[in-house]
Amino acid sequence: MKLNYLTKGLSTVKRWMTTTLFCLLAIAFVWQGAFFSNTSAMADPTVNLIASADAGDQVQEKASKDAGRAKNFIDDTADKVKQTANKNANKVDQATDNNGSFVERKAKRDAARIEKRANEDASRTKEAVDKTKNAVERTVDSIKDAFNN
Repeated sequence: MKLNYLTKGLSTVKRWMTTTLFCLLAIAFVWQGAFFSNTSAMADPTVNLIASADAGDQVQEKASKDAGRAKNFIDDTADKVKQTANKNANKVDQATDNNGSFVERKAKRDAARIEKRANEDASRTKEAVDKTKNAVERTVDSIKDAFNN
């Protein structure tokens, strides 16, 4: 019986020692993190403001560049739609031997309508791109103003 109490006592002591060691290690890791952290940002907050201003400028520059690319893509797409409409109208002309039939006139009207719609859609889409770019730039300016005040 005495051996049973002894092993039970040792087991309890082992558990307490393990728990204590674990707690000490946890405290040491937390302590180390507190002393070895980068405190230069706390000492000079203007460094962060300069970095955020640079990031804001980069965001605005990227927004302008992407808006330009999007507009070019929109123009290219509109041009391809118009080319396809004209190509289809020409195929109808060739199939009907340019005899001025109803189908030929309809194909030409459709091509003109498609070109008109392509231009309208491209212009609306470019306006939406400009509005989005302006919203991004206004937001970045607002954030920069909030950091500067």
